[in-house]
Amino acid sequence: MEIYRSGSRPSRPGPAEYFTGRVRFDPVIEAPDPARVRVLTVTFEPGARTAWHTHPLGQTLIVTAGLGRARREGGPVEEIRPGDVIWFAPGERHWHGAGPETGMTHIAIQEALDGSNVTWMEHVTDAQYTGTAPEEDAT
Repeated sequence: MEIYRSGSRPSRPGPAEYFTGRVRFDPVIEAPDPARVRVLTVTFEPGARTAWHTHPLGQTLIVTAGLGRARREGGPVEEIRPGDVIWFAPGERHWHGAGPETGMTHIAIQEALDGSNVTWMEHVTDAQYTGTAPEEDAT
């Protein structure tokens, strides 16, 4: 058994190569092998968002505060709110983040496959974020 005391592990910023705007990670658990689960609390300032990405074994988001947005490739921009649970299937290309005027916090749960739990891609454009990009521009 391990107990991680509140405040015992530092927050860290989301790297600019994978995020637009200010993002903060707070670790929940990164279980040791043979477990594969990784859980973070992620806080996005207004307008902040991930780059496009996929997860080899999928991802679950649980929105805990604020108002956010999420989009899967080929789909519309969806508004997400506290209490919403979002599932992205393995390999599903997507992004998520805060709304333009309101920050958003979610718990992100994913598993690693062969040591990797995410594949990062290009940044989301402003047109993709607002949903004004033509459908073919989502890729």
